[in-house]
Amino acid sequence: MADLIGHLKQERMTDVISLHIVSPERTLVEQAVSSVTLPGTVGPFMVLKNHAPIISSLMKGDIVYVSDGKESRVPIHEGFVEVRDNQVDVCVEV
Repeated sequence: MADLIGHLKQERMTDVISLHIVSPERTLVEQAVSSVTLPGTVGPFMVLKNHAPIISSLMKGDIVYVSDGKESRVPIHEGFVEVRDNQVDVCVEV
């Protein structure tokens, strides 16, 4: 049983995305996360590990991310996101 728990913890540690959310005023989030959901202009979308590269505009809504099993939200007015190589870079107006 201990081997299974250790394997699951190790799997979680490697299942991460680097999330960086900035506004013109400051850095809002700089954290390793397991998922992030963004309010895309044509609809919300979720980014998980190994997501295809994408650049998208964002509309008013919440960026929702999960880290260590805890969900957090960042409300935004609008912005842009680039996803590539398990890195999510977001520039927003709040």
